[in-house]
Amino acid sequence: MSTDIVAEVREAVAAIPSGCVASYGDIAQWIGTSPRQVGRAMGLLDEGVPWWRVVHADGTPATCHQGQAPRLLAEEGTPMRGTRVDMRRARHRGQTPVPPSP
Repeated sequence: MSTDIVAEVREAVAAIPSGCVASYGDIAQWIGTSPRQVGRAMGLLDEGVPWWRVVHADGTPATCHQGQAPRLLAEEGTPMRGTRVDMRRARHRGQTPVPPSP
């Protein structure tokens, strides 16, 4: 995996404000890659990155890190609908999609 992609994913995740989330697909659009590549890069990030703010498109939180994501999201006041993030209210839209390279 390209260290550039990992760095871009790290930067995008770090920019998600507390109480907000982005999906793997959102981040993929922002940096011009696939959601699967974003997922792979997420596994290479250090603990200092707010990984719990990256969720599946349907709002399902990550299950890694002994299932801590729902608790961390709740502590930040992230809007939830049952066990899923309310994507309509919590989605971070602060990044501008990068057009794919020619």
